[in-house]
Amino acid sequence: MSAAMIRPSNITDSDAYPDLRSYGRQKARQLSPRQQRLFSEVLPQVTASAAIDPAVETWLEIGFGGGEHLVWQARENPGVAQIGCEPFEDGVIKVLSAIEHHKLENIRIHADDARVLIRAMPEKSIARAFVLFPDPWPKKRHVKRRLVAVPLLHELARVMKIGAELRIATDIGDYARTMFIALHATPAFQWTATSPEDWRIRPADWPGTRYEAKAHRESRQPYFLRLVRV
Repeated sequence: MSAAMIRPSNITDSDAYPDLRSYGRQKARQLSPRQQRLFSEVLPQVTASAAIDPAVETWLEIGFGGGEHLVWQARENPGVAQIGCEPFEDGVIKVLSAIEHHKLENIRIHADDARVLIRAMPEKSIARAFVLFPDPWPKKRHVKRRLVAVPLLHELARVMKIGAELRIATDIGDYARTMFIALHATPAFQWTATSPEDWRIRPADWPGTRYEAKAHRESRQPYFLRLVRV
């Protein structure tokens, strides 16, 4: 897959958007020389653009964390362009390392808040989207910062193709409740579940992540929601 599938980004940190911060820290520690090289040499080559090639199927992952899911999907679906958004440096470094190690040509990265990139994307350009285990913001005063809410769902509805699938996961029951409230207010998405197994059991083409493993260790039930853009 050529780099022309998703061209270099013209999205910058200076772009203004009115969103409340929906994620925690962006930097964990000082970068090693190797990590600095990945940021200075590899990231510019794979930085995402809002320009989507209509001839290529494109999937979008919002908040890819450690990158396990993004990299798995890229390797399993080499003909699909994968755009991953993640503001946390450690996660970006992990994916940059995987891109270099596995010579992956179908991943592009937006190393910042996904919402500014989504707003610049053309309508009906995304064939599948993922929002997996977003920051739960468990304190009551922080609930307003939860990412999966009506504003994001409206933006996703605009950029997703009719029939496209939206996959959402959380292991926080209260967040699942607020997700359903937001989805009920966004009729552009239809929940596909027909039985409890449809949201309790992760499908085979949906790989596990460190966040799901943590949920199981701490005896929390993950919720796997699959919705269709109608």
